[in-house]
Amino acid sequence: MQHLRIIALLGNRLTGPIPKEIGNISTLAELIFSFEKRIGKMLSQYRNRVLESNQLNGTLPPELGNLKQISRLSMTTSDEFIELYLDRLFNSNNFTGPIPNSFAKLTTLMDFRISDNQFTGNVPSFIADWKNIEKIQIQASGLQGPIPHGIFSLTNITDLRISDINGNATAFSSLSNLGNISMKNLVLRNCNLNGTLLDYLGKITITNTLDLSFNKLSGEIPNSSSGLSNVDYMYLTGNLLNGTVPNWMQKSGHIDLSYNNFTVGNSGGVNCQQQSVNLFSTSSNNSGLASCFETYTCPKTFYHLRINCGGEEVNVDGKKYEADTYLAEAATFNIQNTAYHWALSNTGHFMDNSSISDKYIATNTSVLLMENSELYKNARISPISLTYYGFCLKNGNYKVNLHFAEIIFTSDHNYSSLGRRIFDVYIQGKRVLKDFNIENEAGGVGKAIIKSFTSIPVSSKTLEIRFYWAGKGTTAIPDRGVYGPLISAISVDPEFPVPVGMSAGAVVGIVVAVVSVIVLVLGILWWKGCLGRKNTMEEVVPTTILPPKATYFVYKVFSQRFGTECLIWTMFLINEASPTALRGLDLQTGSFNLRQIKAATNNFDAANKIGEGGFGSVYKGLLSDGTIIAVKQLSSKSKQGNREFVNEIGMISALQHPHLVKLYGCCVESNQLLLVYEYMENNSLARALFGNFCYIGYMAPEYAMRGYLTDKADVYSFGIVALETVSGRSNTSYKRKDDFFLLDWALLLKANDSLLDLVDPRLGKPSMSTVVSMLEGKSVIKEFALNSSVSNDEMKLKATEKKRQYIDEEHTRESKGKNLSLDGPWTDSASGSDLYPVNFLDSEFLTGRS
Repeated sequence: MQHLRIIALLGNRLTGPIPKEIGNISTLAELIFSFEKRIGKMLSQYRNRVLESNQLNGTLPPELGNLKQISRLSMTTSDEFIELYLDRLFNSNNFTGPIPNSFAKLTTLMDFRISDNQFTGNVPSFIADWKNIEKIQIQASGLQGPIPHGIFSLTNITDLRISDINGNATAFSSLSNLGNISMKNLVLRNCNLNGTLLDYLGKITITNTLDLSFNKLSGEIPNSSSGLSNVDYMYLTGNLLNGTVPNWMQKSGHIDLSYNNFTVGNSGGVNCQQQSVNLFSTSSNNSGLASCFETYTCPKTFYHLRINCGGEEVNVDGKKYEADTYLAEAATFNIQNTAYHWALSNTGHFMDNSSISDKYIATNTSVLLMENSELYKNARISPISLTYYGFCLKNGNYKVNLHFAEIIFTSDHNYSSLGRRIFDVYIQGKRVLKDFNIENEAGGVGKAIIKSFTSIPVSSKTLEIRFYWAGKGTTAIPDRGVYGPLISAISVDPEFPVPVGMSAGAVVGIVVAVVSVIVLVLGILWWKGCLGRKNTMEEVVPTTILPPKATYFVYKVFSQRFGTECLIWTMFLINEASPTALRGLDLQTGSFNLRQIKAATNNFDAANKIGEGGFGSVYKGLLSDGTIIAVKQLSSKSKQGNREFVNEIGMISALQHPHLVKLYGCCVESNQLLLVYEYMENNSLARALFGNFCYIGYMAPEYAMRGYLTDKADVYSFGIVALETVSGRSNTSYKRKDDFFLLDWALLLKANDSLLDLVDPRLGKPSMSTVVSMLEGKSVIKEFALNSSVSNDEMKLKATEKKRQYIDEEHTRESKGKNLSLDGPWTDSASGSDLYPVNFLDSEFLTGRS
């Protein structure tokens, strides 16, 4: 065999190791171990070695390094033998062990390909000595990094593809020598590259593909890199790049910048896709959402996600799988339908594939016999990375089912049956399938396999499922560029109870019930006279009397539509139906109609009138059950009275105390605003002490003069009553100019430490035995006759003298408009209406309670 020139073992499925004795044939120029689709014209002077897509295994014989005349040592699948170059070496076999050092002598090599094997050791440094090399492909070879720096100094290299290398990192600065080379393709994907993109990146001349995806590159993209604007395909996916996205990138060809830390807002990128630039998840954030979805508002919450990947909409077992027919591109993000709550992101194009278009959808051409075959007629494929992104999902745990079926390869033991598809699957960023082979898992081609994953957590309402090609498997069977992940369908279902949907009949029933309730409420409002008119009361009702959650619903709706009278009625209706709706008011009253009030007061007969004041008249009435009531008829002319009427309902109804007059309820009908109180048979303490009285004297100064009411107003009024009781004098009696009111007198006495002079001298101190006798009813309590118009001369003289001293010392009371008036006459106006006072609090206090 010393003169043997060609060994061609074509159309076989060879297995086992390569005989080392072949290396002893020094005259061998052609060594072909290939299962080819067809054999083209066999040209003369072949210097090729082809060993691809067989099932060869074991280590490479070092003796192959003795084939010094070899120009093409290929172990790959060829579409047509018409090339005179070293085309492919050892691709898609199961070789193990290191690359023999003897290969350093193969200096005539022009094409070196060892992808999809299981070699061990590091990438050989002697490759840098192959000065004639033009193409290198080391993808998923099993070799470890780092990449030898000398490879980037090869001056004839035009196509360099290295991917999925583990081991030590490679500094990006090693690529500096490539600036002097014109290349077609530069692929350094998932090679553990680190460092920043330096200025010389823009000096590299690349015409077709630049792929630096899934590395650890950081920093900003230098301005000098604009020289790459003519590259057809650029992938910087999955790095740590930051800064702004250069404008030239957003106007160039197919560029994928997804999964980085760019500041997209400053660059104008607000969408996930701009022209042919994929900006999905381009910038980092803390929301858990993809950056371009941060401003997206979900129309509703979804509990399921079902997609017929690559196919039309279908229904399987009563479940709808949405269509996925978008013709993706090399760097694309797409939401196919605004009604959908999912999107897809694709990275990569099928390199070396010029015969078929990159539509990224595979279609089955044979009969499928599996169950639910409509899910497997089409499939979505991708050359590098395919991501399905679900959003607007209810947070919680889900079960994810991934449907697969190999529909491209065949099982007829011919050329097409040699294909192997291998890829990885990630869910929520975690790898759940490694080196997944559909055909092996399903037990053959054209068979369905469903991979299920439970307890998949969904937070921030998003779910991410990614399929990634790690460089393994064949790349040219049955055609060049057929590789990468393939997915037929996706179904996602919750592992928690889902709110039960209502049938059409139930919906109709609910609608009818709601309409009936609305009609009933409107009928009540019409009966109460609320419909068809408004009055000025709507303008003066303060919204602050309502609790925060009731303000919008009650005031804005009912007040504007029906008037404020109906606002009060609606408050009562809501309070009965939902106590928490108006928890700030917590009304404890009932309601009366005008007919009941008129019957109780004999149509407001003057004989039943027991008083009249600034807020209106008060009538005595008798209900049908025998209860005696006092009815305060609010004056319709006073806007201040209107405010206080609404406040009185909200405040007094919530106050319960034995010493407070009880509010039974109210009546709001026509133009009548009526409050129904408990009737006080013996009238008030003031009436018992002084007979007729003026209510002004009991009002706090800030309220009497400015209308400013605080929660201390009642305290002030009680203090005046106590002061009158102790002194035996009225605070509201008319005085001559030289005299002054009781409160002024008390202030002056207190300032001079003579407060005891205020006490009525007729109030002696009885002995203990006398007190006991009075309590036992054995002694008669002496009644004192009160003459409020005559005061003790001696006390008046003392008080007047102290008054003048106080005025001389302070010089602060020069006009009767400052502080408390000392000499202005007050008219006596007796009013029984103030037996039933307006006891209410300011809005700030009410807000604090709620």
